[in-house]
Order: sequence, then C-alpha cells, then structure tokens
Amino acid sequence: MLPLLDELTLQAQSVLDDLWTKQLIPFQLIAHKVESLGPEEYAIRFHDSRLHSVDVSWKQEESFKDKVRAAVLDRVGRLTGPFKSAPN
Repeated sequence: MLPLLDELTLQAQSVLDDLWTKQLIPFQLIAHKVESLGPEEYAIRFHDSRLHSVDVSWKQEESFKDKVRAAVLDRVGRLTGPFKSAPN
C-alpha cells in the first residue's frame, strides 16, 4: 500500500492527464509531489515555469480528484500569457 501523499500524487496526475487529453488545459502538467500544508490543505507541486503549484482544500470524505480538477481549472483560468487563447 502506498503512503497517502504518494497515492494523492498519482490521483492528481490522473486528473492532469485527463484535463490535457480533453484539451481543458493549454499545456501538459506533471504532478511531481503532493505536500501537506496543514489539516485538509495540500499543495500539488509542478516543475513548470508557467504554474509552480496548486493548493487544494480536501476532506477525506470528498473526492480528491474532483477537488484537484476544480483547483487546476480555476488556477489555469486565471493565468495570462502566450500559452492561453485570447478571449472571444
């Protein structure tokens, strides 16, 4: 059995792969690790100059994947730069 943070890293990567495949994020991200920031607070760390990390609030009775999906889409939606399409 994997330690919790390793399992959360795998789940986060699964979400990132799905978002990339469905073209819901403008660049591919790799979850290098998930860190605990405190009770029910986690940071997903990326080695990417466009997005260094995403913070996720998660309670164990909730879906971690759903929380990651929402946090990544929210954070990427607030980015600006040449990698993002211009609004219509």
